[in-house]
Amino acid sequence: MYSRRERATKIVATLGPASSSPEKIKALYEAGVDVFRMNFSHGTQENHGRVIADVRALEKEVRRPIGVLADLQGPKLRLGRFVDGFINLTAGSTIRFDTDPTPGDETRVPIPHPEILEALHEGSTVLLDDGKVRVKVVKKGAGFIEAAVIAGNRLSNNKGFNVPDVVLPVSALTDKDRSDLTFALDQGVEWIALSFVQRPEDIIEARELIEDRAQINLKLEKPAAIDHLTRVIELTDSVMFARGDLGVELSLPELPALQKRVIRECRRQGKPVIVATQMLESMISAPVPTRAEVSDVANAVYEGADAVMLSAESAAGQYPVEAVAMMDQIIKHVERDPGYRKIIDSQRPEEGHNVANAVTQAAYQAANAVDAAAIVTYTLSGTTTLHAARERARIPIVGIASRLDTARRLVLSYGVHVVHAPEEIHTFGEMANKATQVTLEHGFAREGDRIAITAGVPFAMPGTTNVLRIVTIDKTMLARLPSSETVAERPVPRAAARATGDATLRSNPLEDPAD
Repeated sequence: MYSRRERATKIVATLGPASSSPEKIKALYEAGVDVFRMNFSHGTQENHGRVIADVRALEKEVRRPIGVLADLQGPKLRLGRFVDGFINLTAGSTIRFDTDPTPGDETRVPIPHPEILEALHEGSTVLLDDGKVRVKVVKKGAGFIEAAVIAGNRLSNNKGFNVPDVVLPVSALTDKDRSDLTFALDQGVEWIALSFVQRPEDIIEARELIEDRAQINLKLEKPAAIDHLTRVIELTDSVMFARGDLGVELSLPELPALQKRVIRECRRQGKPVIVATQMLESMISAPVPTRAEVSDVANAVYEGADAVMLSAESAAGQYPVEAVAMMDQIIKHVERDPGYRKIIDSQRPEEGHNVANAVTQAAYQAANAVDAAAIVTYTLSGTTTLHAARERARIPIVGIASRLDTARRLVLSYGVHVVHAPEEIHTFGEMANKATQVTLEHGFAREGDRIAITAGVPFAMPGTTNVLRIVTIDKTMLARLPSSETVAERPVPRAAARATGDATLRSNPLEDPAD
C-alpha cells in the first residue's frame, strides 16, 4: 500500500540550516510536508543543488511525487551606512534622504537608489526597518527628498525600506534573480516563486524567461499587485499570500479580509493558493505554538487554502519536524469538524461556462450522488485535476498524471493524491482499468465501491476535459487489469471495472465506451 495523506490541505516547508540533511528532509516528509521551498535569499546555488538532489532521492525512495518551489529573492531596497552605525530620530523632526554615498548622520540618510527618489513625491510614505520607522515626504528636489518623521526613534546601517503607495520603476528580477532562475530551471524545480511583483507586466517578463520549464508562483507582497488582483492571478499558475512583507506596507487590520479575498479569487480561477508567513512563528524556539498561531493555521484551512506554509519554523528553528507535525494535526482536526464542510461548500465559486468546468462539476455532483470512493482525473498538463480541485470536494481526488513534472506540480493542489503513471491510455476500457488499479493500490477503494473518472478525449491532448464515467469495482472484470510489478509486490485486492451498469457522459463521443 502506498502512503497517503489523511487530509486535503497541503503543507509547504522551507528547507534551511536546521533541515537540509537527507535525514531531516525525510523526517519532514514523513511528518507531512508535500512541497519543499528553497529560499534563494539565503544559501548558495551549490547548497541548493545538493538539497534538491536529496529531495529527488527521497522521492524515489518513497515512490511518491514531491514538489520543489524555488523562491527568488527579488529586489532588496536598502539604506546606506551611518558614521556611528546608527542615528536617533525624533518624531516631528525632518531628515534628508539623498544619493550621496558619504555615511549619514542625524541630519541625512544616504539612499543608493536614485530611481526610487525620482519616483517619490510629496505626501509619499516611506517605511524603514520593516515599518519600525515611518516618514512622510514633505519636499522633493534634484537627487534628494526631505521627510518628516512620523514614528520610530532609531535607524541603523543598511536597513531595508518600503514605499507602499508608489509603483516603483524596478524590475521584479535582479541580476542575482536571473542567475538563480537559470540555476533552478536547470535543476528541474516545479515552481518559481516571484517576489516584488507590482504589476501584470512583471509576471509576463518572467514567463518569457521561464517558458514552460516550470510554473510561476506569484508572491503577493506588494500593495500595487493587489490593485490588479484578478489580472495577476490570471497570469500566474499559483499564488502565495505573503503576509509578512505585505503586512509591512498595508495596515495590519486589512490583512484578514484580504486573505479571504485572495483565497476566494484563486479558487474561482482554479489556481492553487498558499497562505504563508509566521504561521507557527513561536515554534522557532518553542516546542509548541501559541493558541493564536493554532487559530491562524486553522482559519486558513477553514477559508479553503490549498496549502499552508512554514518559513523560519522549518528552515532555522529548533523544532522543524515538530512544527510540521503540529501543522498536520491542526489541518486534520479542522477538516474533521462537521462545520468545515458546510463552510467550504458555501464558498463554492459560480459554475464555469465551458465544457471542462461542466464535466468537472457533473463529476462532483455525480460522485456525491452515488457516494463514490474517489474522483479520478486523467491529466497530461494538470488542467483536468485543477478543475476538480477547484470544487473542494469532500471525496478524495486521485490525479493520474502521465508526466512526472505535472505530477510534482499537482502535489500542491487541494485534495489531490497524485500518481505518476507514464503508460499511455488509448481507450475507455484502459482508462477504467487503470483508474481501478490505482485506487485499489493506493487504498482509496475496494470491491463494491464506485469511482468517478474524468479525462479529456483525445487522451494525449492537454486541456480537453470532456469525459465523465462512473465505474463500479467488481471482480468479474479482473482479467482486464494489467499485470505489473507494482501490483504483484503488494497483497492488495484485485478487481476491475464492470462495464454493465457503468455510466459514461461524453461531450465528444469519439469512441464506444465499451471499446
